[in-house]
Amino acid sequence: MAVEAVIFDWGGTLTPWHSVDHEDLWLTVCTQHYPAAEAAAAAAAARTAEMELWRLAESAQQSSTMEAVFARAGVTASTGFLDSYYQAWDPHTFTDPEAGPLLRELRRRGIKIGVLSNTMWPRAAHERIFIRDEIFDLIDGAVYSSEIPWVKPHPEAFRAAMRAVGATDPARCVFVGDRPYDDVHGAKSAGMRAVLVPNSDVPTFSGAQPDAVIARLADLLGHLDRWSA
Repeated sequence: MAVEAVIFDWGGTLTPWHSVDHEDLWLTVCTQHYPAAEAAAAAAAARTAEMELWRLAESAQQSSTMEAVFARAGVTASTGFLDSYYQAWDPHTFTDPEAGPLLRELRRRGIKIGVLSNTMWPRAAHERIFIRDEIFDLIDGAVYSSEIPWVKPHPEAFRAAMRAVGATDPARCVFVGDRPYDDVHGAKSAGMRAVLVPNSDVPTFSGAQPDAVIARLADLLGHLDRWSA
């Protein structure tokens, strides 16, 4: 059965995975906007709130937003604060160099291209990255969990991503991600094929059975050829 759509996870998939010192990042941002005596406490509160909301996402598959982080932490996030926060992430968000050529080839083949990300960031923050890295125009539809009630692996998150690209049959959709539970198990439960891009820092999940494992994005094309034959 021909592949109709390929939907990608963002962090760890379109953006290569690497470790980030979140505590240091929050402190760097808060130091720019809080008095020295208050910056460390504000940064710690923001990080604690962020982790609490991610734990809620893991346990209840419930989404959240940056606004919820700031409200829980008691941190006032001005426009300048938000600009500093997203700029602090710039070194960690560069798109994989293989993503552009891969997406262009998918577009050439008539395959719809989607993104589904578990994220607290707003759409604009992600689109800024895709525009910067010149892949925004190659994406047919994107769903960010900050805009819907659920996070992966909830099947409704995957169905929302299908709707975003105009796909109707999950059996003709492929999901590519780096998380065995959220991405592989979630996509398979929704009826899609699932491709794992493994990295050592993501927890394993024994129930995840990917249809393919790739070490690099460019390796996806061979599997699509096989599935469409």
